[in-house]
This record gives sequence, structure tokens and C-alpha cells, in this order.
Amino acid sequence: MSPLTPAAALFAATFVSEDLACITAGLLIQRGEVGLLTGMLACTLGIFAGDVGLWAIGRGFGRVTLQWRWLRQPAALDDLKRWLDRHAAGAIVGSRFLPGTRLPLYVLSGVLNVPLAVFALWALIASVLWTPTLVLLTASLGDAFLGWLAPVFGLGWPARLAAAAGGLMLIRAVRLFATPAARQRTSARLARLRRWEFWPMWLFYAPVAMWIAYLAIRFRGIGTMTAANPGMPDGGTVGESKADILERLPADVTIPFVRIPPADPAGRVLLLVTHMRTMDWHFPIVLKPDVGERGTGVKLIRSDDDAAAYLGAVTGRVVAQPYHPGPFEAGVFYYRMPAWPRGRIFSITDKHFPFIDGDGVSTVEELVWRHPRVRLQADVFLTRHQAIRTHVLERGARLQLAIAGNHAQGTLFRDGQHLITPALEARIDAIARSFDGFFVGRFDIRYGSVEAFKAGEDLAIVELNGATAESTNIYDPDTSLVSAYRQLFRQWWIVFAIGAANRRRGAAVSSLGRLRDLVRDHLATKPVFLTSD
Repeated sequence: MSPLTPAAALFAATFVSEDLACITAGLLIQRGEVGLLTGMLACTLGIFAGDVGLWAIGRGFGRVTLQWRWLRQPAALDDLKRWLDRHAAGAIVGSRFLPGTRLPLYVLSGVLNVPLAVFALWALIASVLWTPTLVLLTASLGDAFLGWLAPVFGLGWPARLAAAAGGLMLIRAVRLFATPAARQRTSARLARLRRWEFWPMWLFYAPVAMWIAYLAIRFRGIGTMTAANPGMPDGGTVGESKADILERLPADVTIPFVRIPPADPAGRVLLLVTHMRTMDWHFPIVLKPDVGERGTGVKLIRSDDDAAAYLGAVTGRVVAQPYHPGPFEAGVFYYRMPAWPRGRIFSITDKHFPFIDGDGVSTVEELVWRHPRVRLQADVFLTRHQAIRTHVLERGARLQLAIAGNHAQGTLFRDGQHLITPALEARIDAIARSFDGFFVGRFDIRYGSVEAFKAGEDLAIVELNGATAESTNIYDPDTSLVSAYRQLFRQWWIVFAIGAANRRRGAAVSSLGRLRDLVRDHLATKPVFLTSD
């Protein structure tokens, strides 16, 4: 075999997995099958070529992508360019040791036209620092790796492959703690794992799904829950229109709204502007899908250009509302058995909108990662505020990171039991009873004064969710997993019990086939939303 063959193979392998190629080179050097200089040089040149290739991709396609309307933000791009010009050395070299940052940073360097000579110099330095270290370390420890694995795999290629995989995992683990920034991110990820409120929905809801299956048997079918609210299509289980529901509520306690139907973007913008003039609305306003999902697509609109960008991206039905500044918001979960003269408040979620305070030194990104709570959803906030993530907040300046009162979009939920009063319960009951055919669900309400809210005044309903609404106070960080499940189980029992009672009174029940079709159609037509606020 030609001496160039293994070198060429290692060079090519870096385009598949840089770390695995370096570990393989170290093991081959340890076995004497590749020369030390050959192995290190092949890997270094392959990694360097790949880095320059990423820059070239950004340079080649950057001009095209910058023409996309949602990326056309000259001020933000200028800020990023100035930051990268000042910190090119630290950013390019540091990304080599920071997992998940190299690809976006190197492509962005091309998009922002960082000079090739500058980029290539620091990329080469990063490769020279990283690659020989990894190759030599693997070569030095090769015997130790193989000695540990020999009793299981023998001394052949299976042992070498296992050693390479073990070395790769070790390197990845080291990278997770290699720099202060990496340690911050790793710490945040570990903290999320410990907090059930951030678990994937499929995992958290598995026990709830089994409980719902039991309730479906207990109350004669899954469709029973659709009779819980005969005044809403299918009880408000899936796909219901926010605007249709808001129309059924008293106007004096509901934030005004207009519908924007599907049409060409220019016509939709004109319709929105016409409605705003007629109703004397002013920016900012809020746009959101008429059929939403966990706060996705809620956007604060500050100008005609913002509205045009949103309505061009979200092609389905949209609801527009004037922005209510709050500053408070609550999720009030209400229920009433059909035979009861009055309903009750099951729970209240006290919503706290996240913010960071400037110190005159740190960037928005640094402040986000430093905040003990905000860092747990850093990806949400940094994506949302991509345009200003490198801005330095002045000392004393406060940046609110979210306006949508939704846990998945970054709002902190606290149990609001202390907000429940007889006056508030009576007012919520009166509003609910004015909606013929509504018995259970959650009101999302903005208000300006805690005392007025507790007195049943100063209510501005953002929206009303039906049978599948959550009692979202369970996401209070101080709530135990057992308590959360206990409350959710009780909530779902109430929904099915109300549905069964209405069923006995003659309310219609949706079939399993219809529910299946509703879910399928909802998932099939779910649009691609802009980043939520």
C-alpha cells in the first residue's frame, strides 16, 4: 500500500468526523501503521480544509440568504460584523474547543465577509493547537485503551474501534467543560434535566395519557371530553378558532381583535392597516395564529414592515390585537358542573415575564447565560433576540425577553393561589356563564393592578382555551412532580365528568374518527412560524 493512502484516507475522514479521524490516526500511529508526522499532518490539513470550506459556503451563499426578508436586518448584521472583526481570533480559535459553535460561526464568517486571510490564519492556528494534541494523546494512551478492552474485544480491530469510540466520547466530554462558556452551557443543560418542567412533552405526559385512557373507558369513550363544552366545536379539544371563541365573550373584558384571513401578503397588510385605522389602533400590536399551539407564532409587531414580514410567513388565519402592556398576566382555570348554580376557579397561574438587567459591560448573550433562571431557556431567548445578542446593555437598562405568557416561550409560571378571592371567582363565573355552552377551560388574562384583579376588575382577556387547556400552575418550579400529576389527573377527571354530565343532557359527542381527523389535519396544516416573542 502506498504511504500516501492512509494519509489520504485520514484527510478525507476529517470531513465525516474530525475527532474520530484524529483518534483513528493516533491509534494507527501507536500501532506503527502510520508515521507520526504523516498522521498529524493529514488530520490537520483535512480539518483546516473543512474549516475554509465552511467559510466558502457562507461567502458563496451569503449574498443570496441576506436577500431573504426575515434576515434583512442591516443594523444587526453590522453589529455582528463589527463584533467578529474585533474578536476574530478568540471566536475562531475558541470555537474549536466549544461544541456546537464551529459550524455556525465559520459559515457566518463567510456570510459577513470576514477576510479570507484573517479567517484562514486563525482557523489554521486553531487546527494546529487542537489536532496534534488529540492525535498525540490518543497515540500515547493507545496501549492503555487496548489493554483495558482486550479482555472483552481481544487485540484486533474490534478493540481499536471500541478504543476510538471511547476516546471520542472522552473528548466530547472534555469539550463540554473546556471553557467558561462551555461550562455555563453544560451546567444549564444539566439543570434542565433535573427540572421536570423542561422534560419533553412526550415523556412528561406518558402517565397522563394512560390516565386519559382509563377515563375514556370509565366515561364511555374518548369523545366524552368533547361534550365538556357544547358551545365550542368539539369541546375546544383541537383546532378551534381563537377569534370565534373571543366573539362569544363580553367585549368589555376582552382585548379587541380582528381576523386576517388567508390571502396574498399585500392584501393582508392592507386589510390590517385598514382595521387599525378604523379601530384607532397604534403600534405595537400582537399577531398570532388563529389556531395556535403552546404560544407558537405570537409576535409583537412594531411597524408596517414587521406586519408584512409576519403575514408573508404565516399564511393561515391570523388574529390581530392591540398590545396590552399588563404588566401582569394570569391563567385562570375555571370549571362548573352542569348542575351547579356557580362555577369555581380550579387554579390560577401567576405569570412572570423574564428580563435581564444591564451592567454596562456584558452583552445580552452573556447576561442570558449568567442568569440563574433565564439560562435554562437560553436557546429560546437568544434565537428571539438574535439581532441584539452582542449588544452591551447600559447599566440599569432592563430588557424584557418575552411578551407571550407561555412557559414554552420562556415565561416563568408560579402558582397563583394567593390571587383567588370571592370577588374574582364571582366575576370569572359571570363571564363564563355568559358564554352559552362553556363549562371548563382556561382564561388568559392581562391586568395592570393586582388589587383590582383580585377584586374582579381590570380584566383584559387575551384568549380562552377549552377542554384540553392545562392548569399551567403545575409548572411552578417549586411544584413537585407528584403534585403536578395529582393536579393534572384531577383536572382531566373534571373534564370527563362534565362531559359525561352534558352527554346525559343530550350534548353531542365527537367520534373517535373525527378526533383522529382533527388531529391529523391540525398537524398537516401547521404552518412554519416566525420566532415567537
